[in-house]
Amino acid sequence: LQTRMQSLQPDPKAQYRSVYEALKKIVLTEGFWRPLRGINVTMLGAGPAHALYFACYEKMKKSLSDTLQPGGNSHLANGIAGSVATLLHDAVMNPAEVVKQRMQMFNSPYKSVLGCVRTVQKTEGFGAFYRSYTTQLTMNIPFQAIHFITYEFMQEQINPQREYNPSSHIISGAVAGAVAAAATTPLDVCKTLLNTQENMALSSLNIKGHLSGMVNAIKTVYQLGGIWGYFRGVQARVIYQMPSTAIAWSVYEFFKYFLTKHQLEKRT
Repeated sequence: LQTRMQSLQPDPKAQYRSVYEALKKIVLTEGFWRPLRGINVTMLGAGPAHALYFACYEKMKKSLSDTLQPGGNSHLANGIAGSVATLLHDAVMNPAEVVKQRMQMFNSPYKSVLGCVRTVQKTEGFGAFYRSYTTQLTMNIPFQAIHFITYEFMQEQINPQREYNPSSHIISGAVAGAVAAAATTPLDVCKTLLNTQENMALSSLNIKGHLSGMVNAIKTVYQLGGIWGYFRGVQARVIYQMPSTAIAWSVYEFFKYFLTKHQLEKRT
């Protein structure tokens, strides 16, 4: 839904006024499973990407916190650790995101993940899978910095003892996801344009070839939609991110608690 709603010059059959209308229209006209198209490639990349992400975050957070604020919780350390972890995460997820978004576009010519990968590789080259990587990092570094700082801040407020508390992890994760998602929506719109290379939008501005680069994307979005163009899909993005970050943090905190407890029991 987010990919469709961020389309800058959508097909008349793919114009939506709200998340509910978009979901209803897609299911009725394109089938019940259409909104989930491309989810398999996301799931394939999510495992290794998140493993690198949380492992790097924990290691860097501890090292930097000990240096910047010994014995305490440093928000600067949390932000830096989250930013560095993003570099590893996005190196894995960027190609998966490109494939997913191309398969989700209205009237997408791609029938399968493998077919999409082969076609993009053949027609646009390997670089197409990383065309939005710098934009992704430009967006995700502030997103993750805001995300981690907000999560740790929320934990200080509702779980100051930092014990395993599922409800506090879910609430903190949801709030952190919502705040970070809303703040970085303009950059996400630019990333979607770079990933999908909307023919209708680019041809209307006489842009030939492939759009590349953050600066070009920012200019193109403004030319097509003005200031409000940067906030297309903000509602869908926040709705998507809240459960996503809530689930990610609750699962992560559970395994962290479980493994730590198991190690302590083995030692004793």
